[in-house]
Amino acid sequence: MDAPAVNGDREIRSSEQPITTVLAREDSLSGRLQVRGNGSVMGTFSGRIECDGELLIGPEAHVEADLKANKVTIAGFVKGNVIAMTRLKIANTGRLEGDARVGALVVLEGGVHHGVIRVHPEGIPDGPETSIVESPRLAARATVVTSMPNPIGKVRKFWGEFF
Repeated sequence: MDAPAVNGDREIRSSEQPITTVLAREDSLSGRLQVRGNGSVMGTFSGRIECDGELLIGPEAHVEADLKANKVTIAGFVKGNVIAMTRLKIANTGRLEGDARVGALVVLEGGVHHGVIRVHPEGIPDGPETSIVESPRLAARATVVTSMPNPIGKVRKFWGEFF
């Protein structure tokens, strides 16, 4: 018969608070980081991060990595692609340079993004997505748009007859 573990007449409960993995402000790391709970990156990281819970990129963080997490909050700098299964939030100090596939998107005033964001409220598809440029239907539309006559030239010609 096993007795429960005790600490000063108190039982140790493993589910009291979820564990958060933190990369501190002065720390730097490169490679592949797998976080089973929540994670916070406050320092410098390059490579790839996979997080089962919420991932926070702190305001002074510099991350050059692909990120995949349930929820991602970017308050610092991220250069790479992001997959946020539930939500991506770009704070007012956040900057994302890369593409993102997200369940929901929140961008606060001042937040910056350079790239393509695809929002999938029904859930992110498992397979890789095709590029917007490679879509034959959109390419056909682009051809139609470029073959249209220039209406500005007609307006200038019309008004030029009066002046």
